[in-house]
Amino acid sequence: MEAIVLAGGLGTRLRSVVSELPKPMAPVGGKPFLEYIFQYLKKNGIERIVLSVGYKWESIRDYFGEEYEGMALIYSVEDEPLGTGGAIKKAFESVKSENVFIINGDTFFDVPLQTLNDQLNPDSKLLLSLKRMHRFDRYGCVESDSTGKVTAFTEKGYRESGNINGGVYLASADLFESFDLDEKFSFEAFMEEYFDALGVRAVVFDGYFIDIGIPEDYSRAEDELKEHV
Repeated sequence: MEAIVLAGGLGTRLRSVVSELPKPMAPVGGKPFLEYIFQYLKKNGIERIVLSVGYKWESIRDYFGEEYEGMALIYSVEDEPLGTGGAIKKAFESVKSENVFIINGDTFFDVPLQTLNDQLNPDSKLLLSLKRMHRFDRYGCVESDSTGKVTAFTEKGYRESGNINGGVYLASADLFESFDLDEKFSFEAFMEEYFDALGVRAVVFDGYFIDIGIPEDYSRAEDELKEHV
């Protein structure tokens, strides 16, 4: 059970409340947001974490070191920003298992990882976790059919309800091997372009979700995260 955690975010929109730190190191309730993700991964049986890091990554290593509560921490360092896709592709070089979970380092989504693992179809290279949202305009949506196969990604815009990408994935370690990709690319754009070829599937979960990418939700995390982890 391995996970890649995307922890290289600059936190540009959080500069008013968090400065000089990677976004996942933003303090919430007296400890880094990243620690809540580690606790969640520990609870879900993860034994090895590959941290995809870049901006001021040494602050993460200095705080957590090479291990957290029995989970090995491996650092995949971007010398320059590679985009989310390039960062994941580089992190795959440190992955040992055939399938790996991928977790956004600036969102918390309480998905039971074993349940996600049980839903993996041999014909699919990527499985998404979706969160049902109501009355929102901050996120695009992911459309899927009755079998869970992804049929479309839609742009941001106001919706009364819809399923958003929750930022917890299960991917085959050979996810990128059939594609001629630049060193720097967006994982989101990659999914949107190749979802049919990859056989991308999705599962909707109703667990607690929060995205600390904007100051108002970061403030809400201060009040909520402790009771959910």
